[in-house]
Amino acid sequence: MTTESPRWFTSSYSNNGGQCIEVAANLIASRGVVPVRDSKSPAGPVLNVAAASFTSFVAGVRAGEFGAV
Repeated sequence: MTTESPRWFTSSYSNNGGQCIEVAANLIASRGVVPVRDSKSPAGPVLNVAAASFTSFVAGVRAGEFGAV
């Protein structure tokens, strides 16, 4: 059993406007997941996304597959 704690961070592209998510990429190797949470609610729920799914999501964002926000 792994007792490693998530190390949360926001994207360097975040403009600190409060509409961010935080991810903990340090758990990819040990657990195979990327925990994601709302930066405004750090004590709130955490969504554990499979590492492969998160990688696909990031690739889609970089490719502009989700349009402009």
